[in-house]
Amino acid sequence: MTPDQKTPALSRRALITGGSMLGVGVAASLFAATRPGSGSSAATRQATPSPTATAQPVLRSFVSTDLTVPAITSWKTGTTAPGFLFVTQQVKGFNGAIVRESGEPVWIEPTKANVTDLKVQTYKGEPVLTYWTGTSTGGHGSGTGRILDSTYATIATVSAGNDLDVDLHEFNLTDRGTALITVYVTKPADLSSIGGPKNGYVFDCHVQEIDVETGKVLLDWSALDHIPVAETYLGLTQDPGHDGKTAGRAFDAYHLNAVEEDGDRILVSARHTHTIYSIDRVTGEVKWRFGGRRSDIAVAKDAVFAWQHDVRRHQDGSITLFDNHLYSGTDGASRGMRFSLDATETTATLEQSYSYDGHLGTAMGSVEVLPNGNVIVGWGTDPSVTEFTAAGDAVYEATLGAISYRASRHPWTAHPTTAPAVAVREEGEKTRVFASWNGATEVRSWRVLASTSGEPVPVGTVKRSGFETSLLIERAQRVAVQALDADGEVLGASRTISA
Repeated sequence: MTPDQKTPALSRRALITGGSMLGVGVAASLFAATRPGSGSSAATRQATPSPTATAQPVLRSFVSTDLTVPAITSWKTGTTAPGFLFVTQQVKGFNGAIVRESGEPVWIEPTKANVTDLKVQTYKGEPVLTYWTGTSTGGHGSGTGRILDSTYATIATVSAGNDLDVDLHEFNLTDRGTALITVYVTKPADLSSIGGPKNGYVFDCHVQEIDVETGKVLLDWSALDHIPVAETYLGLTQDPGHDGKTAGRAFDAYHLNAVEEDGDRILVSARHTHTIYSIDRVTGEVKWRFGGRRSDIAVAKDAVFAWQHDVRRHQDGSITLFDNHLYSGTDGASRGMRFSLDATETTATLEQSYSYDGHLGTAMGSVEVLPNGNVIVGWGTDPSVTEFTAAGDAVYEATLGAISYRASRHPWTAHPTTAPAVAVREEGEKTRVFASWNGATEVRSWRVLASTSGEPVPVGTVKRSGFETSLLIERAQRVAVQALDADGEVLGASRTISA
């Protein structure tokens, strides 16, 4: 085992157990490296420092709604791609949110459901909001995939086939109306090759392709059937509660965390073997390995990756991934990586890496290539997201206030079917009116209607100033608000309340 490939000090399982999550302050103290100066002016780049060990996420609350969300700070020094940020900040669970570059929320998942892999995908030719939701347990999850339309109505729920549950790591839609998912299954296995019991147990990681509309299983591939457990870099003693001795202590030899369509093959990322596998869809055969103990693809020493996440194949044939850390412990830094492969797919060249300010995400993490060529990197357990130019220059960063499994950026237009929310507070002899509309992307201003008796009438209009906007008016008895678009047309109206 090389220094680049040593086991991290704390496994991802320690972060996610039985649906209970570590707060950002604890996680940051465990995983955040000492950060060198960025080399940029402090006046232009002022992301919030990493939280201390005793810090808890600072939650933003509002008057017009009981929704809360971790506070986000950000800086911007260059041109970014259009769209909102999509994150799943970890408080008592992973909480989904869509936010503006400024950190202002656009949509906060309203049910407090445990959510990962929140993003915009395409289904039946239309942009949709997708995510995994369920219970996280033992470093993976049991749940379903959800597809929401632009009104935030659930239009499809995807379950795993063969009486299994969808794992939290991947929910990837294809242009054929199918979903690629990961599944974790406890199975007997011979662990003697790595010093464990011959009659041991592992988490066998499956990849399934599910027809979204019918639920039919089109593919069910098993890692245990095709990958020897001896390829793992995880030691049996690293997680004493999962040493493989019993079914309840199943060993996580593979830890699949990403599945990507690749023509007549699929690419699968196994974090614990440090390997990307190219899998034949029909036979299930491993066609090649990139990384790990048995790599078929040569790569320079400084381009070796370990404990990786979010492997993606692009139209130009390149492969991107999130390299969680370069060296053992916390003496290195994480990075996004973009590789080109030669025509025979036997040599990989690191075309660009993306690192900034010593960010070290020992678990989780993501890399997304944006339409304008920029690249956005989510640092996982280091609760930040950074956007880079294609050349690797950082132009934007948000400090998320809480760990996020992945982070991405997408254009998104939504028109909720719920009504805007309204609330009031007395301020001396006047009334302050608060308005918000969770998930509405097109609101540009708010019209306040009020009266001392009878039906409320317009008394003022104010430009939207964030997730929640307020306006001070003369004392009123009855109040309502209307959300207006850029042309001043009414998008939605609240109920009338007593002031």
